Amino acid sequence: MTVDFAPPERLLGEVPGAELHNTRLTAYGRTSVHPRIVGVGSAVTPTSYTQREVLDACGISDPKVRSVFLNSAIERRNLTLPPADADGLRAPESQGDLLDKHKTLALEMGAEALRACLKRAGRELSDLRHLCCVTSTGFLTPGLSALLIRELGIDRHCSRSDIVGMGCNAGLNALNVVAGWATAHPGELAVVLCAEACSAAYAMDSTMRTAVVNSLFGDGAAAVALVADRAPVLGGPDAPRGPSVLKFASCIIPEAVDAMRYDWDRSLERFSFFLDPQIPYVVGAHAELVVDRLLAGTGLRRSDIRHWLVHSGGKKVIDAVVVNLGLTRHDVRHTVGVLRDHGNVSSGSFLFSYERLDVEAVTRPGEYGVLMTMGPGSTIETALVRW
Repeated sequence: MTVDFAPPERLLGEVPGAELHNTRLTAYGRTSVHPRIVGVGSAVTPTSYTQREVLDACGISDPKVRSVFLNSAIERRNLTLPPADADGLRAPESQGDLLDKHKTLALEMGAEALRACLKRAGRELSDLRHLCCVTSTGFLTPGLSALLIRELGIDRHCSRSDIVGMGCNAGLNALNVVAGWATAHPGELAVVLCAEACSAAYAMDSTMRTAVVNSLFGDGAAAVALVADRAPVLGGPDAPRGPSVLKFASCIIPEAVDAMRYDWDRSLERFSFFLDPQIPYVVGAHAELVVDRLLAGTGLRRSDIRHWLVHSGGKKVIDAVVVNLGLTRHDVRHTVGVLRDHGNVSSGSFLFSYERLDVEAVTRPGEYGVLMTMGPGSTIETALVRW
């Protein structure tokens, strides 16, 4: 989806501190409505663990495996581990038990994140007209959207969609689709809800393959609300708090299609997640390509982007993106903070970062931001937003 860039003279007006970079905008396309973010909310499961506590719960003593956990830049994660036995260790769960866990946690976290998002937006469940649910940690039919509509008493006529199995990048894939829905239904409220019960994708063993995954992911859900309306003059009395969603750009790396995958492990008789150790460098090498494509035709340069909300994919992933895009540690402070406090919460990670930026209240009218997610495919998704 592509949305107009309004002429600079209409955008800038007399807004104090409006940045010079706006004068380089070029208008293209024609649309009278602009999807914008009006609220965000998040939720996690009740129990959190330090990395050392997870190692002890899994009975892991191998120094190499322990170093993966302890050098992850993660302090705590929310997880729902199986009950401890008499020795304090956690036994592996069957695939059926894990699917049950996914359903329970996704519903609980999803409902909490949805309510928090609507509260932030000043809306009610009765205002909801489209609900898009995203998850990769389990499979449900009917999907999570239908279960939430029943659970929360949402209007049965609410339009809905489910995006399943796309992985950590899927939040932006969903935002792209729902931004289009919102544009086609001006004034109507749409929500993207990412609910990832990563505890339901946990393999309780001490192998290095498993350690890379088990050291990283945490349970979390995040929701973002969109409404499309006519964009007001920046700084005017009707100016919204949230940014307009202007443009998306994607990049899939076919030669790395197997580098991140969640597939059936015949030896364990359950689904298992795999991460190639080289994936941070593959993602980093392509980050510049997709961001330049995102900014093409806008008159903007990377240096004009004031806010970067990058997926908390892991320390090496973040470092690779920072180096390849020439970002500062301040640019990714929220990305790093989410990783530290929650680990990688998959598709909703970038919304956890957006929520922190929203609470920080440092954005100004006319400023631009880039949202970036990465995941299986291997894929990089980006969006350009403007406050």
